[in-house]
Amino acid sequence: MAAKRTRAERAGISRDQVLDAALAFADRDGLAALSMRKLGAELGVEAMTLYHYVPNKDALLDGMVERVMSEADAGFTDGPWQSVLVDYARALRTALLAHPGALPLVATRPAVTPKTLHTAERGLKLLVEAGFDLGPALDALNALTLFVVAHANSEARTAPVNETGDPGSVDYLKTLDPEEFPLILQAARTGAGTDDHTRFEFAVAALVHGFAAAAGLPANCQG
Repeated sequence: MAAKRTRAERAGISRDQVLDAALAFADRDGLAALSMRKLGAELGVEAMTLYHYVPNKDALLDGMVERVMSEADAGFTDGPWQSVLVDYARALRTALLAHPGALPLVATRPAVTPKTLHTAERGLKLLVEAGFDLGPALDALNALTLFVVAHANSEARTAPVNETGDPGSVDYLKTLDPEEFPLILQAARTGAGTDDHTRFEFAVAALVHGFAAAAGLPANCQG
């Protein structure tokens, strides 16, 4: 006699599908609107079914962070540690911009699920094997991750401002007094220093270049 399937098994969904649906909901309607009941409706199941995959709302939120970070984990490939860190930063930025609804979570919730901790472990292993002491390795990985999260958050928040021409937008800066703000006005008119991607690449390169020097590694390890 076949074993009786659980309600979740009968629903035909997986934990990854639950987390992906939660991310899509947050991206569309905002994190504040997310509830287990609404998420269940999105998936065509009762809220109680979801508790087979996430025991409570906190576990759901932690899982959403895990899902975003798992996309960034793809950046940790083989190669020199400098280029691997740059790839990780790029992958994390791409994942965050693809899921703006999850940005507040990634910015405020610690890495607690095994998969999220695995990403951190891979980064630390990379740096320790390159010659970093554990403390500076953790400092470097934290600094890079926090920068990427903050940069992506800024991009997501300022994009609507630039579209409307409100104070702080490029169009607004173009109206500044050229006598009082000549360099800012020139930057706004020429686009110098205003491209998010270029700004991101410059900062990541500067961070990665400085990590080895700050950690006291030999010059041939500094990239």
